[in-house]
Amino acid sequence: MAHITHDPIYNTVDRDDFMTMIEVDRYADRASAFDEIISATRDHFWDPADAKYMDFDAQPFDVEKELIMPEQFTIELNCSVADKLDEGQKIKLANQNTRFVLSSILHGEQGAFSLSASLCHIMRDPGAQEYASNQAREEARHVHGFSKYIQKRWGSPLRSGPTLASLMNEIVMAPEVYKKLIGMQMLIEGLAMGAFATLQAQTNDPTLKRLIQLVMSDEAFHHRFGKIWADKTVPELTTEQHEIVEDWAAHCFQVLLFNLVNAEQKQEIYPEFGLDWQWVRGAVLEAFGEEDRRKAMTENTNIFRVLIKTLLKAGIITDRTKHVYGNWVNMAELHAEDDEVAGIDVAEAALKELAEINSQRRVMSKALR
Repeated sequence: MAHITHDPIYNTVDRDDFMTMIEVDRYADRASAFDEIISATRDHFWDPADAKYMDFDAQPFDVEKELIMPEQFTIELNCSVADKLDEGQKIKLANQNTRFVLSSILHGEQGAFSLSASLCHIMRDPGAQEYASNQAREEARHVHGFSKYIQKRWGSPLRSGPTLASLMNEIVMAPEVYKKLIGMQMLIEGLAMGAFATLQAQTNDPTLKRLIQLVMSDEAFHHRFGKIWADKTVPELTTEQHEIVEDWAAHCFQVLLFNLVNAEQKQEIYPEFGLDWQWVRGAVLEAFGEEDRRKAMTENTNIFRVLIKTLLKAGIITDRTKHVYGNWVNMAELHAEDDEVAGIDVAEAALKELAEINSQRRVMSKALR
């Protein structure tokens, strides 16, 4: 009951049960559901350490004088907090806010890396296991890429906010497969795709724009893995099982919505500006209420709108929990939209470019043999 697995391609074994992995019959018991996204891996390969894909030193950026993201991206600069800062401090606070966001993304990528690796230990189906290992490799290069970018701009990342850290720890360590797949492939990846689409479209830093474009080319496939699970599993759930999945997803959404990026989570960045995080939280709440949050969620790339859409299209949200999300977005409008995730156009452009680069590299490699 705990695993809530209906399709055999998602069957699992205990993570300490290696003997099952070497059962003779298991090797031939391989589903084809993941073959397409596995075979596409070589075409969208990229390497953060190879300038053919991206050069971290090509376009220097002065974080003391230039805004990585527009001023409106930093909520603190759109309320009374800004009155306490001079122009130089405003730029620094804005970039520190971006540092926090990118550090959170880095921690999220590490969570996805660890979770994908954990799936390799428990997935019985060789195809599902191979896909999980491919995703682990891709998440590892995301960790590499964001680590390198943050090091170039600030030297080191900031600590993870407690909310994100706690949720990722629950997901990675959970024995239940549905928590791993919904939690990471839908909740965390859904948030990430919205964040990536916003950052890529609005950043003033060409290096960050390029990094996120490449990351999104991978994330489009990771999202598809979650969609395959939903298509094969959700319609087969019993009423009791669906309620378990639905309630857990709604709980996670509410935790993220109210706690992911508030002042308490970001309190590490305020002391150097002489700001108390509790005062900052009050100033932000005074300036921005629930109606402002609803307005923000009308944007297609808003991270929480993307998350709600992901859960809705997966069939996880029903009339039982629709009110949890309907308080923030127009559910009928969201239901009428197509299934494409935010930023898919950026991802597809990167996929075409990477396929060409990798094709040329294979031709050159053959010529040198």
